[in-house]
Amino acid sequence: MTEPQSWVLIGIFATIMLGGLTLSTNLIMRTVTASISGVEGRLEGKIDGLRAEMNARFDAMGTRIDHLDRDISALSRRVWGEPSGE
Repeated sequence: MTEPQSWVLIGIFATIMLGGLTLSTNLIMRTVTASISGVEGRLEGKIDGLRAEMNARFDAMGTRIDHLDRDISALSRRVWGEPSGE
């Protein structure tokens, strides 16, 4: 272990291992970041679509309730007659 060539080989091996680990870590982080960004984009589009669909359904339900209120008012006027002007 006292030979300079041994220490040079150990240093080269350590440098290669450290460089490979750094490269692998950077590539994995880029892949994960790209994957998360892609999922967020698709999820955002789905949420916007769901929001539009829910708003349309709530508007339709409001229209139904308005028609139901009108029908109930007409039935109550028919059964109990016109309300007095008090």
